[in-house]
Amino acid sequence: MALRVIGAGLGRTGTHSLKLALEQLLGGPCYHMLEVLQRPDHRAVWQEAIDGEPPRWDDLFAGYRSGVDWPVAAFWRELAVAYPDAMILLSVRDASGWWTSANQTIFEITRREPPPDPAAAAQLRMAADMLRTRFTPEWDDEHAAKRAYERHNDAVRSEAAPDRLVEWHPGDGWDPICEALGVPVPGEPFPHVNTTREFRQMVGLDSS
Repeated sequence: MALRVIGAGLGRTGTHSLKLALEQLLGGPCYHMLEVLQRPDHRAVWQEAIDGEPPRWDDLFAGYRSGVDWPVAAFWRELAVAYPDAMILLSVRDASGWWTSANQTIFEITRREPPPDPAAAAQLRMAADMLRTRFTPEWDDEHAAKRAYERHNDAVRSEAAPDRLVEWHPGDGWDPICEALGVPVPGEPFPHVNTTREFRQMVGLDSS
């Protein structure tokens, strides 16, 4: 089963909402960082990919119909080659809004000292290595991160084949995705989940 959608948009651009939407549209699971958290064997595979040893993509994505969020977005070029018929979905938001959200969620977690639990420490190392090598070494600096974010989006726009690329903003809803996939627009509202507040509460950054 080949991926039909490759999410090139970085985390905190509505990727969790896209995961739910794509699962509904395509009738199969969508790969997301949540999958890595739930499958420790995948974390090791991504660490090897970050270290320069890409996996057998078909094995990694067996059973999945689409992929969004980090770490998929960090390897969008490789995946675009591996799945030449897949749509490339670039989810975007303004750089300042993206930084505020990322800084208060995934970046705040990544700054932490490694926890004593080996599995959690390995997850944190993988995320930090991915940001450092596949995004920018200065991911923790606001101005450098914003520049890297814009560079990433511009690279996708310029390198992806126009007939494969769909640029999507969180307010766009179903229509651009459904049109590109050739599927009907669902009757229910587009899912909107995982706000900054919800994320912080989910991972224990906020106590209330």
